[in-house]
Amino acid sequence: MYWADNMIELIIIAIWIMIPAYVPNPLAAVFGGGKPIDGGRTMSDGRRILGDGKTYRGLLVGIICGLLVGLLQMRLVSNGFAVSGVTLPAFGMSTTGSFTVILAMSCGSLFGDMFMSFFKRRLGLKRGAPLPVIDQLDFVLGAWIFTYLASPGWFTDNFSAWIIVTVLVITPIMHLVTNIIGYFIGVKKEPW
Repeated sequence: MYWADNMIELIIIAIWIMIPAYVPNPLAAVFGGGKPIDGGRTMSDGRRILGDGKTYRGLLVGIICGLLVGLLQMRLVSNGFAVSGVTLPAFGMSTTGSFTVILAMSCGSLFGDMFMSFFKRRLGLKRGAPLPVIDQLDFVLGAWIFTYLASPGWFTDNFSAWIIVTVLVITPIMHLVTNIIGYFIGVKKEPW
């Protein structure tokens, strides 16, 4: 039973820490649209730089939503909020530090996804074409890189090897489930 309790605690903490990175991409898809970031331009290979799915409105909405959920989490932690008795980590030692971590996670999530869109276009893959594993973890890697660069001490204090492994295991499952839901409610054109 001890092992199961530890696993549940790891999952709760991993999800909690990653919420500011998990939120931006789906909300950017729901509330995005408008002018594409690449302005419709192509590279020398004749392919779009990013494609129509990466828009300024989606980027802005995604970052704002990631920040808002992170600020809500900060407030909850400061009021002693816990899930199933698990003490949840804060996002920094100060308001400025917390804001920096949350902003880095939100921006990193979206930029990681954009980088993979750029990469997929170079491979000749169309918008929405599946690229297993990479599609599920591109935003995680982006969030981790931005967060580490913004606050290396906070990152190493909170992303232990077990938390990293847990995030890498649960994120593809959560990604698939949310994409299937998005497909059925008409927000996504494909269920992956």
